[in-house]
Amino acid sequence: MELIIVAIFLSLIVILIAGYPVAFTLSGAALFFAVVGIITGNFEPSFLEAIPNRLFTIMRNEVLMAVPLFIFMGAVLEKSGIAEDLLESMGLLFGPIRGGLAISVTIVGMFMAASTGIVGATVLTMGLLALPTMLSRGYHPSVAAGSICASGTLGQVIPPSIVLVLLGDVISSSYQKSQLEQGNYSPDAVSVGDLFIGALFPGLLLVLLYIIYLGVLAIFWPKGLPCIPKKERERIRLEANMPLIFKIALSLIAPMALIILVLGSILAGFATPTEAAAVGGMGGLFITLIKGKLNWKLIVQACYTTAFQTSMVFLILVGASFFSLIFRGFGGDTVVRDLLMSISSDPATTFIVVMLLIFALGFFIDFIEIIFVVIPIIGPPLMSMGFDPIWLGVMIGVNLQTSFLTPPFGFSLFYLRGVAPASFKTKHIYLGVIPFIIIQLVVLVILFKFQGIVTWLPNYFYG
Repeated sequence: MELIIVAIFLSLIVILIAGYPVAFTLSGAALFFAVVGIITGNFEPSFLEAIPNRLFTIMRNEVLMAVPLFIFMGAVLEKSGIAEDLLESMGLLFGPIRGGLAISVTIVGMFMAASTGIVGATVLTMGLLALPTMLSRGYHPSVAAGSICASGTLGQVIPPSIVLVLLGDVISSSYQKSQLEQGNYSPDAVSVGDLFIGALFPGLLLVLLYIIYLGVLAIFWPKGLPCIPKKERERIRLEANMPLIFKIALSLIAPMALIILVLGSILAGFATPTEAAAVGGMGGLFITLIKGKLNWKLIVQACYTTAFQTSMVFLILVGASFFSLIFRGFGGDTVVRDLLMSISSDPATTFIVVMLLIFALGFFIDFIEIIFVVIPIIGPPLMSMGFDPIWLGVMIGVNLQTSFLTPPFGFSLFYLRGVAPASFKTKHIYLGVIPFIIIQLVVLVILFKFQGIVTWLPNYFYG
């Protein structure tokens, strides 16, 4: 059985490297090995009878309804001009400080993450808006690229992250499975809201450390992070035709209102994440209407983006459902659990090995495949070792964010490369993200040592 399981994984890797679509690779390879197993007598055909029920379970899952709603909210806000207003206002506020523009990019990235939750959209938007500005004002290309890529990936961790929505559903199922295996037949539930709340402090910690790094770098390398010239700041202020404090307040009202509506309603217990996502979608439309940019073309484009990305997510989920069912039919979950238990008698060592595996997988496959394929397999054994499910989910989210940044295959690097000028060298992007990767790893160590940073807030709100 172990040989069959190894063969399944090897075939998946080979087919994925060959460039075939992930969803079809997962389901196709799984069904092929199921047929081989039936012929050789190593697989029970009755497992396949559960496939229709699993698909209907996915369709009835109310938590996953939040995915298209958050994607729609992000797609609308991407075109609303919020990022432009924020970047200009933060640039005026921090402009007199060396490194102020890079700090502004980080803060805008935080607000965009908390407003849209979509990494690709944030990196692309910030790359188009901030990169030319930073280069024209004398910033070193590596600093510009690193700050944009790092701030753009905050959408992986800061709610309402699509990653956390998907992770929340998978972590909940894995946690219930681990409890049932331990003999607890009335298992506790973990919600997406729990992960949202648990990820708040780690997300803010990342932002704080990014800003501290940029501030220190500006002190020791002022040439690479210059301040905005006074004449330039005065010109922008005159064009705004209002006091600086009013301009900053106006640019912050829309994203702050949306954050309060979405996250505040979840924290206060007024709405589930799915209901909050619907509020966010309507809020995004309202903000775009107020800014005078709502039109039929924008709605069509946002709906197209939503349909495309949602279809991709759910098709992968269907393929992963096929794969996980057949994988369990071969006893794969037992083999993985025994393998994890045999790595070390120390749960911490086993956890570190698993995190390294997820980090490595993040180079080659998208976070969606990792969440739907890998987490259901390794989640229950880790939780059986006593790891808190909320803490585990947030740690995986930060880990995936780190892999998004890491050369040579980090997805955010590809996003920025796609919108950067042809003269902009790829090595600048790679060199620029290295300090931020180190910060990410430091945060992972901090969260590992001080788990209360993740668990205190959920315990305070929900006990």
